[in-house]
Amino acid sequence: MSNAWCDVLGIKVPTLEAVRDHPSANTYSLLLVALLERGEPMTLVEVAARFADAGIAPPERALLSLQRCKPGRAPVYRDGDRYGLDPHDDELDLWAFRLGLRPPKVSRPKPEPPKLEPIPRPETPLSVKELDEAWKGANLQNWSAQRVTLAVLDAHREPMLPQQVIDFVAARTRWFRLPADTPSFTRKNAAVTILPDGRWAMIASPGQFLIDARNAVRDRIERLRFNPPPQRTSSEDIARILEEEERKRLAHAAELAKLRRVLLYAFPAKDPQALALLDVAGHELATFVGEQELAAARERLATFDVIGAMDVRGLLRGLGFDPGSRRLADLGPPQKSKQINKRGRTLKITTELLIQGSCGISRPLGDPKKLAAYLRDGDDKKLRRRLEANVKALHALYEYGCLHGAVRLRWGFLDELIPAPWAHPDEPKLRHLCKAALEAGLPLEVVVGSAPGWADPWARVRLAHAHKAATGWRIWLTDDLGFEINEADVQRARLRTPSHQH
Repeated sequence: MSNAWCDVLGIKVPTLEAVRDHPSANTYSLLLVALLERGEPMTLVEVAARFADAGIAPPERALLSLQRCKPGRAPVYRDGDRYGLDPHDDELDLWAFRLGLRPPKVSRPKPEPPKLEPIPRPETPLSVKELDEAWKGANLQNWSAQRVTLAVLDAHREPMLPQQVIDFVAARTRWFRLPADTPSFTRKNAAVTILPDGRWAMIASPGQFLIDARNAVRDRIERLRFNPPPQRTSSEDIARILEEEERKRLAHAAELAKLRRVLLYAFPAKDPQALALLDVAGHELATFVGEQELAAARERLATFDVIGAMDVRGLLRGLGFDPGSRRLADLGPPQKSKQINKRGRTLKITTELLIQGSCGISRPLGDPKKLAAYLRDGDDKKLRRRLEANVKALHALYEYGCLHGAVRLRWGFLDELIPAPWAHPDEPKLRHLCKAALEAGLPLEVVVGSAPGWADPWARVRLAHAHKAATGWRIWLTDDLGFEINEADVQRARLRTPSHQH
């Protein structure tokens, strides 16, 4: 049996034994690996048994840990008692990278290792090259002025003016200041003496002082070679990496834009007898009532690449449609509840609440009792009209999430954004459009306020101008009068091109 999940990710099938000791391994990440290894949904009891076989933990303890790690969060989904993976979820790809299952997408350039000369014995005088290697950016605060001066004089093999020694040290590290009037050089047992012309020189027999200075320099070289400090990425490399990432994002966004997307609303949800289908790209609606029409709906679903609905997997199972490797967009609430005060009062988050907060639709989804009455009485006209209204509301929420990458939760004093799981990070968002408008020197056309109408989504279009702060990353929009536009109120946006001008 081929592992479709690993094929989508483009990785080899992993094993728990190979990943269990990874630094990023925890209960949740090992759950991902177990599912990738199996290639099909599993129960937590089956995962715990696999943990025991891999020597991670006994079954009882593994099951308790799995139950506590919130196993149903993305990219894992729960279907009854079984847990599966969404291979198209971007978070799963990140976990594959964290666990070492795939290489980085953007590689950092690795400079060729320098040809290192062997470290000489203590009897050999120091060289300027050794001081360059040992003191580059080093903190020498715990070094004495005498030891530093001895190392410099030993490398130059001759007396030097105080300022020459100071400049030599300052050119290699800013973490040490050598005073010009060092009082220790005037002591009787000093290894550095001051000549009549003011130059610093080693005494005739510095002895152990000079050996200690040489050993200190060479010990530091050995430590640096064994554990080199991390190299900072140059500004040129950062610009190249960002440019490469943006190029890959645009290429992937172009691939995602070619996917045919459809949104569904079914009633009843668990055993659909009526269905509304909305073709996102074609801007078309269709309703299906009765088993004969639902059979035609299943045939039409096979032509789409992305299917979105509330509890999309349960809906498709009720329809008897196997999605295969298609992308599924669950339009249910990404977050189930929200604690709103310290006393523990909890707000239940529903799809209706998110549609109201994001799109400004007061009553987005019809009363299920009325839908049941329409279905029971055979009132197809009202039933189809209500189904179309419901799927239009889902479409407004879907478009808002795609534009912002999040949906808006507004209730009382709450006004927050919750990430929309169906919006891929590479797809163009409002921030990408603002950046493109700044680069092209063009305004944006936006629809602000409540969700636009279905017949003419751009009927309420208005111009918006993007601005960027002189320092920092903040970008904001203003209207023609200079008033700032609240980005969370933007429902649709596009660059104003000659084809869009009226």
